[in-house]
Amino acid sequence: MDEAKRRAIRQWLIKSQRDVGSALCLMEGPEPYLDTAVYSCQQAAEEALKAFLTVRDMAFEKTHNLIALLTLCKPFEPVFAQWEEAVAMLTP
Repeated sequence: MDEAKRRAIRQWLIKSQRDVGSALCLMEGPEPYLDTAVYSCQQAAEEALKAFLTVRDMAFEKTHNLIALLTLCKPFEPVFAQWEEAVAMLTP
């Protein structure tokens, strides 16, 4: 794996980890901000999926759509299908 790809993957995972940390802080404060915490969780999932796709050399468009990203991930790892179903149940 070349250094540029390694750096891109690392950046996606760092962003994901920071969003998880932000969500935890927002949920655990004296006055929890659950709506904002959920947003951070969605961002973390999106960034982790983009890291996975980058590892697999799969191009993806700029999107915040978890179902679209999961659809791209499924051919590489079928377990993503169950996450796609879960996200679809939660999406209006």
